[in-house]
Amino acid sequence: MEKRLRSSLKSSAEDFLSSAVKLTLKSSKSTLKSLIHSIPSSSPLSSTLPPCLHLSISHSILSFQNLPIHPETDTSHSPPAKRTRQSTRNSKPQDNPQHNNNEYLRILAHITGLCVSHPRNAFQQSDLIPAVRSLHDNLILFELDPGLSNEIAGLCEEWWKQNLPEKETLISQTLPFLLSKSLTLKKKVDVHRVYSLREAFNFFDFEDESIEDLKLLLIRCVIEPLYLKTEEGKRFVAFTFGLSLQFLKECLAMIKSQIPFGRKSMLEAYGEIVFKGWKGVEGELKREIEDGFLMGLVEGAIHASSKGLGSSIRRILGGFINQRTVDGVEKLLFRLAEPVIFRSLQVANSNVRQNALHLLLDLFPFEDPDATKEAKDTMLDKQFFLLERLLMDDCPDVRVIAVEGCCRILHLFWEIIPSSTITKIITKILDEMAYDTCNEVRLSTLNGIIYLLGNPQSHEILKVLLPRLGHLMLDNVLSVRVAMVDILLLLKDIRTFQFIKVVGLEVLLNTLANDQSPVAHKITRLLMPSYFPARLAIDEACNRCVMLMKRSPLAGARFCKFALLEGASLKSLMELVNVFINLLLSNAKLDATQIEGLLVASANLCSGLANVRSQQDTLKELFSGERVKCLFAVASTVHAKSSVLDILSTTASDNVTGLLGDCMGIVTDCSDLSENLKKQAEVRSAHKLLISCDAFDNMFEALTRLLQKTAYRCHIKFDTEAPKQNVSPVKRKRWKSSTKKSVKWKHVSGKKSSNFKDDYSVAIGVSWQIKDMLSSEDTRKAMLGSQALELPFLALKVISEVSIMLCEYYEYMDPYPVLAYTALALQMALQNVSISNVTDYGMKKDDWTDSSGSISETMLDQVMDHLLNCTDKLFEAGDSGKNGKSPTESKRDNSKRATHSGHKQREPQTDVSSSISDGSVYTKQKQTSKKVKMLTAVLKFIVDSIAMGFASRNHRRCLKFTSAYMQHIISSLRQLSTDKSQFKEEKSKEFIMCVKSSFTYATKLLNLVLNAATEASPAPVESFDLASDLLDLIISGELFLGSNYAARLVAAAKPWLPDLVLALGSTSMLQQSLERPYLTALDHIKLHCPSWPLILAKVELAEMSEGGPEEEDYRVSEPEFPEFKKLMGMIISLLKGNRNILDAVGVIFLATSVVGLERKDFGLLLGLLRFVCLKLIGKEDREWSGLDMMLDSLPDIYPGIERGLEDQGDEDEGHKLNNARALLEPVWLYHVYETERFSEMEE
Repeated sequence: MEKRLRSSLKSSAEDFLSSAVKLTLKSSKSTLKSLIHSIPSSSPLSSTLPPCLHLSISHSILSFQNLPIHPETDTSHSPPAKRTRQSTRNSKPQDNPQHNNNEYLRILAHITGLCVSHPRNAFQQSDLIPAVRSLHDNLILFELDPGLSNEIAGLCEEWWKQNLPEKETLISQTLPFLLSKSLTLKKKVDVHRVYSLREAFNFFDFEDESIEDLKLLLIRCVIEPLYLKTEEGKRFVAFTFGLSLQFLKECLAMIKSQIPFGRKSMLEAYGEIVFKGWKGVEGELKREIEDGFLMGLVEGAIHASSKGLGSSIRRILGGFINQRTVDGVEKLLFRLAEPVIFRSLQVANSNVRQNALHLLLDLFPFEDPDATKEAKDTMLDKQFFLLERLLMDDCPDVRVIAVEGCCRILHLFWEIIPSSTITKIITKILDEMAYDTCNEVRLSTLNGIIYLLGNPQSHEILKVLLPRLGHLMLDNVLSVRVAMVDILLLLKDIRTFQFIKVVGLEVLLNTLANDQSPVAHKITRLLMPSYFPARLAIDEACNRCVMLMKRSPLAGARFCKFALLEGASLKSLMELVNVFINLLLSNAKLDATQIEGLLVASANLCSGLANVRSQQDTLKELFSGERVKCLFAVASTVHAKSSVLDILSTTASDNVTGLLGDCMGIVTDCSDLSENLKKQAEVRSAHKLLISCDAFDNMFEALTRLLQKTAYRCHIKFDTEAPKQNVSPVKRKRWKSSTKKSVKWKHVSGKKSSNFKDDYSVAIGVSWQIKDMLSSEDTRKAMLGSQALELPFLALKVISEVSIMLCEYYEYMDPYPVLAYTALALQMALQNVSISNVTDYGMKKDDWTDSSGSISETMLDQVMDHLLNCTDKLFEAGDSGKNGKSPTESKRDNSKRATHSGHKQREPQTDVSSSISDGSVYTKQKQTSKKVKMLTAVLKFIVDSIAMGFASRNHRRCLKFTSAYMQHIISSLRQLSTDKSQFKEEKSKEFIMCVKSSFTYATKLLNLVLNAATEASPAPVESFDLASDLLDLIISGELFLGSNYAARLVAAAKPWLPDLVLALGSTSMLQQSLERPYLTALDHIKLHCPSWPLILAKVELAEMSEGGPEEEDYRVSEPEFPEFKKLMGMIISLLKGNRNILDAVGVIFLATSVVGLERKDFGLLLGLLRFVCLKLIGKEDREWSGLDMMLDSLPDIYPGIERGLEDQGDEDEGHKLNNARALLEPVWLYHVYETERFSEMEE
């Protein structure tokens, strides 16, 4: 091939080109390069080859233009004719004339490029330019051939780089091509090519209309991530700023449009681009950047509507702020910001002050570089004066920024700040900001000090002042305490500080003993070098830890819990356990607290070491033989015994047979368990040990007997249905024991007489245990696998029924049986556990289970029906409770007449010690709290069941129960508020927490019901009732207990507000097919009469009274209801976002207005119409477009107002009607005369 080309080259230029185009470019590149570059300038080819190239290129381009449209590329709509299939194996690319022509042009362009880049310039540029220009001018024709286009663009690019004659004629097609390629392929190499040709863009006239396509490509570069990420891309975009004033404005507008949505990296890139662009331009262009763009950014940064927007703007300004040492930059920043920044730091709007403070901190020290030293000092003093003032700002967010900003300034500019100013600022921060009422301000104080400690020059003054922060170690906010420990950890590594002088050792140990894990863990890290140092011998380290245990046992126990996580060696920790055990078993004089601490510490260490396989055998040997019994004998407190059980269950010791009876005693002696935290920990430890010894079935059988006994006593005392007994108990599993075959249950075998209250207290403890075991995977699995699960389930059913129905009459009634009953029912349903034989509901097992043998939804529905029947009786018991007897006792009194005289006498009917006797406010409050806790447990079960996909058929009844419950709470609040002097909030915390939880469960129930609604099965009308009751509860809480209480309910409602709004509109949305659906809402309002519309109307009238003296008649005496107003403001925002829902909910307000008109309550009418017309819809909206249901109500309102005015004799009432008419008149007249929806006859 090379010989043929060489021989043709000697012949003529035409022969050479004819031979070259017969080859492929890929195979002939190197040959062509060596042949052409070997042509000397004296060769005839140096003058003949360029014209031949031009001629060949022109012919090929002409042939390309004249090629017929290929059938496969025909754009006509007629289908192509059927063609004979050809084998792709035999097809050749040369058969396609278009492909051949493109290949010829590619070779010719390559040869032209070789001529241009000839090392000895053998060819005249004037001879080559016609060929190059022909290729360039037709570049757009070859856009579908990337190889050919790239070859031509590369040729023009080389021509430009060599600065050859007429280079400006070769850019009009090349630059758009390279720009488009870089934006399409997104490769850095293409950005580099564009950047290398940047000067060529100066030859374009950017004021000409034909340049629009190129300008669009350049604008795309402004938002293309590839250009913003690469250095050359940013430089290129900055370069384009100098092309044209109009184009600069378009680029800056594009950058400005990206600010609200741009990422941090993008915004920082824009800052760098604008700065580089500013540096590269002069005159009018520079003024546009400064006064047209940067000035707007400065003002936007100060007046930004949100923190995010202000931060985004400052990131772009950061491109200049970070380059303030460049000549002219600081002067520019001062000129732009000085007129607005100081004024903005003192305005009333806290958001503006906050933004201005951010900007000042970024610009600090803010000064005119051309000013005198005195002027600079004056400016600096002004800034410190304002910073000190902002430290005491009314807005907490401003104080947070001011504190952190002052510490940052001191850290960076310590040398230039007067020492008196430094002392003044640090003292103010430590003496005042560290005691701020806002949590975030105190936290920012600590974060600022951490930052300030990074400057060694601050250490001398901080060494004196830091002890003033010691009180923050006891702060009530976790994040503040964590930050305080972080400061101590930082001080530990600074030689000149002693952290113990900042926070005393006693405070640290007390915090370590009692604080949460994040704080305790860090304090352990702080104290490790002192109390368990790795650099000392193990014996010495253990002695130090023992000293800690004796000084503060609880702190030492927590210290041991985190010691392994802080890098202590396994060997040293194992030795420490051994030291602790030997100390406990020795005759050393240890008090009960020290013994408890050593046992808890040993349990914590064993818990960590047991997870390491290599230490498990050593632990077993350590707790063998008599040691176990001795440890249990030494443990004198509940927590200590619990720790011994934890050690044994963790180490899987085999020497625990003698302790199983004691464990059973712990489990069954549970009468005060539900409120005793220490005993709960002990019971959990006993559970773990019994499970590890395969004794769970025995324990569960014992607990079941206790429940059955209490259920039987309920049957005897209250005539409930008899619980099912275990006729053929399941055969016990033998315990693992190498020495004994059986164990005597001394704690449960004895018969001891007890009254019902004692038995019920034990049932509460058993219920707590069942609920607690269901929350742990191991115990839950063991419980649900028990063959006798039916017995405790049915016993809990009986006890729960008594607990709910009699909670008003016996103070010892507790919700734990209900919680255990419902939790067990849910877990049985979730785990597909079935119960055997015949259930207590009279249903056979087959009725309870589906085809797969698992519990179906029917069982859970039965449980729910049972609970709701109980609550119905509880709500109905109000009347029967007036005679001093419970409903069950009244029933028994009636039944006693029918009993035979020979029947055995039952125990007394009334438990005098527990029932209501004195009627005091405190007793009522306590019993109300009990009742609310009980009903909250039922509501929680309902919501959990529906959320898990069960009880889908009971939505309507569940909503009715929840509404009745909310009404009961409202009634209870009213009763408890009658004597507020005895309503102590510290005694009502449980009640308030239960009400808040119930409110959340109720709103979640609305969410579940509305989500389950379909077009065929819409949400029941009871959804509206519940939503109204929830709003009534908020206003009742605010009326009877104050705004602080209502604020908690509003906070609970906020996440579920959309569901609350949808439920309010459910009465109207259900009737979309009716001609006047608002009538449904009207009938419902008349039937139920919710209170919240009345309060809303009074709030509106109160606002009217603030409008001027002429509105004095509207002044009301009720509270202002700020929280309810805040809630209604949120509802308004939601409704304005959806016109259909606005229509459905708005008709509720108008229907209530109709009720007010009918009852001649014109204050209710005016208040609601004012809310609808001014707040909900807007005064300027006369059309009410899309609000058809609301418009349908107007014929019942506006004409009624007119009639009321005619019949009204009272001047004040007439004034209200006139105002109401004025609100509706624009809408009414518009639809009378413009749309003719209403007629004058109606009026």
